[in-house]
Amino acid sequence: MPTLDTLRPTPDTVPARMVNEYAYCPRLAYLEWVQADFADNADTAEGRYKHRVVDKRAGPLPAPAATGNDAPENNHIHARSVWLTANDEYLTAKMDLIEGDGITVTPVDYKRGSAPNLPEGAWESDRVQLCAQGLVLRANGYECDSGVLYYTESKTRVSIMFDEALISHTRHLVQQMRQMAATTQIPPPLVDSPKCVRCSLAPICLPDETNFLRGVGNEVDAIAKVASTSLPTPRRLMPARDDAAPLYVTTPGAYVRKSGEVFEVWQKDERLQQARSFEISHIALLGSVQMTTPALTEALDRGINIGYFSMGGWFKGMAHGPAHKNVQLRMAQYRAAFDPQRSLVLARALVSAKIRNCRTLFMRNYPDRNDDAKEAIETMLQLSKTALTSPNMPHLLSVEGNAARAYFSGFNEMLKPRNPVADHVAWRFDFEGRNRRPPLDPINAMLSFAYAMLAKEFTITAQLIGFDPYLGFYHQPHYGRPSLALDMMEEFRPLIADSVVLSVVNNGILTPDDFLQVGPSVALSPSARKKFIQAYESRLDTEITHPIFGYRISYRRILEVQLRLLGRWLTGEIADYPAFMTR
Repeated sequence: MPTLDTLRPTPDTVPARMVNEYAYCPRLAYLEWVQADFADNADTAEGRYKHRVVDKRAGPLPAPAATGNDAPENNHIHARSVWLTANDEYLTAKMDLIEGDGITVTPVDYKRGSAPNLPEGAWESDRVQLCAQGLVLRANGYECDSGVLYYTESKTRVSIMFDEALISHTRHLVQQMRQMAATTQIPPPLVDSPKCVRCSLAPICLPDETNFLRGVGNEVDAIAKVASTSLPTPRRLMPARDDAAPLYVTTPGAYVRKSGEVFEVWQKDERLQQARSFEISHIALLGSVQMTTPALTEALDRGINIGYFSMGGWFKGMAHGPAHKNVQLRMAQYRAAFDPQRSLVLARALVSAKIRNCRTLFMRNYPDRNDDAKEAIETMLQLSKTALTSPNMPHLLSVEGNAARAYFSGFNEMLKPRNPVADHVAWRFDFEGRNRRPPLDPINAMLSFAYAMLAKEFTITAQLIGFDPYLGFYHQPHYGRPSLALDMMEEFRPLIADSVVLSVVNNGILTPDDFLQVGPSVALSPSARKKFIQAYESRLDTEITHPIFGYRISYRRILEVQLRLLGRWLTGEIADYPAFMTR
């Protein structure tokens, strides 16, 4: 039973379309209606395209008095895109088409696909949505005993009678929806349901992953548990890669402008690059780069966030549209952030996973298992276990610091540059320890730049999901610092950022000639920055087998999955946050 602190005001009305969603899947209705989460796929895009005609208002709908017994028999009604509300029925509906003759009106609802071969002639979810429209019309004074479902693919009209059984069932669903919306309890996901396969919200819902983690239980080492469990492997219900990619603008003096459906990058009178708006996930502006007001407005309207960086790669901030409507998620985030013990539980998992992933990268790339390497590997293993039992944040910070010293003590040995160093070059690819603000050598310059890119990635993704990216659990809030993004990137620093640095050095993509020195600081040259960004984006697009769920997915998708799983943990759907640890 919901407690008083979980109850919210009961919504006055329920959209008829959401009654359809609730009958199909209560969790889908909750995500889309209560949390205002939505994502397109091919099916939803096709459905919207086929609705384009009936979405345009056309034809008058006479008042009920004009359709009464005294109205002419040839008083034909043909009204499109009509929105009516019935407060007594707790319903509101936007109807595709209303047809009528004389005193009777009939709602016509357009559906993509073909009419199903069922005794009722239509799916239950479609029938209750149509019945809800009929109840709205009745409450507004019209006579309505039936409706029509028009399936566009088969071009079939299916007549649905509004009998007492259908009306009672529809009203019962409306009541259940209002009760669901009045609490903060999201309905559980469907279990191994074929409905999930083509659901556009599957990447948000994570039905198989959530059910799987519920079945796994509370063991700390999720990877070991997966190996011993008999639960079925979750289906990959999301695309392995995101079709949209970031647009980086790094040329000093360049500006981004809008031309129709295209974003163009110009410098003076030269067009440097262009990308269609639907191909862009977000825009990253480095240094003295600008956007015109029409381009900025178009980006915000389309949900494309804009990240601002210094020329050296420091993340400055972000421009975005209205905050995500999922305030429930942010409330759960705030409660956990102000709970020292809960914050510590998450911080332990993140730091332990980071140390284990550092150890994995170290073992893969260290050229020789000498005594120093063996000692560092053993130290990191023991510290990853110690992190899970740290009594407080200061102790955890010291554990992380000791692990970082062990890891970076051998980082220079993992660097194996192919290209010889010219005599005129002032430095080599040598790493003597971590330094920053400013970085004093090429390796530290690349590490800082990669970490800034990763922080940007998590900040933007967290914002899109509904988190407050500036309120963390391990990293304490500081003005302008995306603490949650810094928390979540911990486990991915070695797997993405450090890996990219090793790749560009060891594969000869960058050489010492690609760096500039300004005073004591070292930075990437403009051409080197572009090469590094390409390597970074290539790493994010790399598909790997998920160590817990068993399907192949890109690192970019994994970042989103981890943030959504964090939300599931914060709201109590799963018992533990499943930190990401590669094998």
